[in-house]
Amino acid sequence: MIWADSIQSFNQALKIEAKLPKGVDVLNPFKEAVTAELSATFYRKYYNDNHNRSLILGINPGRFGAGLTGVPFTDPVKLEARCGIKNNLPKKAELSADFIWAMIDAYGRPEDFFNRYYISSVSPLGFTQAGKNLNYYDDKRLEKAVTPFIVDSIRAQLDFGLDVSVCYCLGEGKNFHFLQNLNGKYKFFASLVPLPHPRFIMQYRRKKLEEYIAFYTHKLS
Repeated sequence: MIWADSIQSFNQALKIEAKLPKGVDVLNPFKEAVTAELSATFYRKYYNDNHNRSLILGINPGRFGAGLTGVPFTDPVKLEARCGIKNNLPKKAELSADFIWAMIDAYGRPEDFFNRYYISSVSPLGFTQAGKNLNYYDDKRLEKAVTPFIVDSIRAQLDFGLDVSVCYCLGEGKNFHFLQNLNGKYKFFASLVPLPHPRFIMQYRRKKLEEYIAFYTHKLS
């Protein structure tokens, strides 16, 4: 099965059955027909093959990036302007997407980058609380509840044709430590490489943006 079909099947089957803490809601973009179709179009364009790729894992989808488009670190603006996939979603840029696409520009063409890498998230479904984004690790009860879902999701994606010699983790703090502990137990990957999270860079280190882009492209070369 080609990557595009595997990814689409995976996304459509995503479901969290665990009981979550009160007030926490699941953000599942693939329940929306428009989002599901936009995502499928993206993966048919860039993942219409079956060769190996390396995995890059973010934290979980947010409301204004993958939560709208179904594509990690790609907001509606980038989806249309950079990928040529027209959409009627609100054209609002997202900080993390701004960094990732600036990095892709430095790396080469989108085709070159996506030919080598597959971006997903430790939790491929997101979470909200009181209408705001919530990371899976922000609430220890949530983290514990969704850990089986996370383990199953990583296992399922390994079958796409991933190079398990290395996995790149976006986030050098809690996301990396969680994934490191999980990998120590389940041995998904031979090694993990932590990278500064795009949102952290854009919010707190923007003056050094070019340095961080160079750091990423060096690590991913």
